[in-house]
Amino acid sequence: MSEALDLPTRYREQIEALLRRHVPEVEVWAYGSRVNGLGHDASDLDLVLRGPGLKPIALGEIADLAKGFEQSTIPILIEARDWARLPKSFQQEIEQNYVVLRKAGAIG
Repeated sequence: MSEALDLPTRYREQIEALLRRHVPEVEVWAYGSRVNGLGHDASDLDLVLRGPGLKPIALGEIADLAKGFEQSTIPILIEARDWARLPKSFQQEIEQNYVVLRKAGAIG
């Protein structure tokens, strides 16, 4: 796990608000270039959604979240994937370097 996330605070706050609204019980990890130090201003933000008990998240919830990201004023592409639907090999790759953006069951 990493401690650094290359994301301006104002965008992080907007993202966290959308996560609270659309997937309130889900733990969210950031991974990829904005975590590993290879990102730049135009880099996308890769998120993985870890539902309660690591069970699949309803596709409608993920679609609503994606729509929320698209309609926001956040000027970067945000990709959110469901942990339960990823291949084990990709899960293991993410586990190498990630930042917890939102803890499971976090309120507020």
